[in-house]
Amino acid sequence: MAIKPKSVPSWEERAKRFLKAELARADIGYRELAERLAKYGLRETEASIANKISRGTFPATFLLASLKAIEREQVNLRDI
Repeated sequence: MAIKPKSVPSWEERAKRFLKAELARADIGYRELAERLAKYGLRETEASIANKISRGTFPATFLLASLKAIEREQVNLRDI
């Protein structure tokens, strides 16, 4: 019986999982994230955030602004 190699998650999947985990850790939902992002000049809605995260294809600027908005100070690349 051949052993099937473990599939490595795509970068989109990794980004999605990472941001969702950070939001959960901060106990912040998409609506609150939208409100916090507005303070940094990003106009997002709860629905637009949900769509971006579900696709996992958001720009780095969205990821960085989101991490800043939830007050995440550091990121280890091994977490992604």
